[in-house]
Amino acid sequence: MGSKQIAQETFDEAVQENITEFEMEPEEAVREAVLQFEAQGVDLSNIVKAVRPPASENGQREKHQILLTLESLARAVAEQDVAQLPQQLAALAAQCKEQLAFRCLAGRHGAYAAVLSACRLAAGDRELLLRALAALAALLDGQPDLLDAAGRELLLRSLRERRGDAELTLAGIRCVRHACLKHEHNRQAFVRGGVLPALTGAITGAITGALARRGSAAELVRTAASALRVMTFDDDIRVPFGHAHDHAKMIVLENDGLRVLIEAAKAFRDNSAVLSELCATLSRLSVRNEFCQEIVDLGGLNFMVTLLADCMEHADVVKQVLSAIRAMAGNDDVKDALVDAGATELIVLAISHHLGNPQICEQGCAALCVLALRKPENCSVIVEGGGALAALQAMKAHPREVAVQKQACMLIRNLVSRSRELCGPILALGAEVLIAEARAAHRDCDDVARAALRDLGCQVELRELWTGQRGGLAQ
Repeated sequence: MGSKQIAQETFDEAVQENITEFEMEPEEAVREAVLQFEAQGVDLSNIVKAVRPPASENGQREKHQILLTLESLARAVAEQDVAQLPQQLAALAAQCKEQLAFRCLAGRHGAYAAVLSACRLAAGDRELLLRALAALAALLDGQPDLLDAAGRELLLRSLRERRGDAELTLAGIRCVRHACLKHEHNRQAFVRGGVLPALTGAITGAITGALARRGSAAELVRTAASALRVMTFDDDIRVPFGHAHDHAKMIVLENDGLRVLIEAAKAFRDNSAVLSELCATLSRLSVRNEFCQEIVDLGGLNFMVTLLADCMEHADVVKQVLSAIRAMAGNDDVKDALVDAGATELIVLAISHHLGNPQICEQGCAALCVLALRKPENCSVIVEGGGALAALQAMKAHPREVAVQKQACMLIRNLVSRSRELCGPILALGAEVLIAEARAAHRDCDDVARAALRDLGCQVELRELWTGQRGGLAQ
């Protein structure tokens, strides 16, 4: 993708020139403009790639439809015309959901201020507030910079005052989640403002049925868990040091997050979408030994193993359970408990059953890799259960997936580094050729593949590069 940017007007003018000067049809004119700018290294992800409506009779150039919708909304807000607001908010939300380019165009033309004003006007009208929050969530998706202090306070106040209403709580949490993705400042501001107890409280309310409109409970739990997970991200490249670890600790220690999530998983064990999100969030919270142990003490380990067995057909759930097991196994005591509970056999089964899914193969190999680390007795169990064979099959199935190749190589190394007697059986499965191929194909695999070959007892040829310096060769 290109790094250069252009204005929407520049793109529109290029399209119009293709139509008028080169007599192209509208669709061809757009395609040609896209090719022209992409060849120059321009990033068009934020550009509406469509023909702007032709000029009107008085010669005034028409605007893109989303800008016309925005003008109608701004007019209704200015006139405090609450009768027109629902229709305009719904239209803006629908157009924003179509593509990021529409949202960006609206954002550059004052959509945030108009929608925020609509939220304020809707304070006493539940249905109108739902429409306004839905429009705000759609607008903020991919544009967290739009949110300001006034918007954060409005959302926090809505979550506090409307915590008994599942639909309004859900609408508010969607806004929070979009505002915090890739935005460390918003994350920290929301946490300071008390969003964490609001999120865990929403999950608890959905579990107990305390929130109205029970039909929204599952989606509320899924979205609130996702928002909690976002609070533990470190994805804002503008900030050198985020508070991801601190936020994870606050969720666990101050808001009883592990118990809340595990209880939610037990309450919604027939909903794969909810379970997938809950497991993903648990994996993000397993950042300390004592947290991993707390998951075990709360019954989370046995639940995870049972869930993996029961939901083997649901790829999303399997992937997230494997990720959670991988995180929990950072605690050496939990490693042993997982092996004793039969997790290794189920992980091998998951890899074999979903051999065509590179993400499951990666997470499965990674989970086995952690279970094998510094645990020779676990290594024997894994190899006897087919773990090495499953990892090598994954390497065969996904030769171009560097993550799969890397995790499989790391697993093989962990299996034999303290258990030399396992080298022969693993080499007999064809490990040397596959690991050598991974090393040759992927630069990122070089170190781990070389270590695996060395610990397997294979002859490892060091790569030598000409440097042009005295001595000539560099390793």
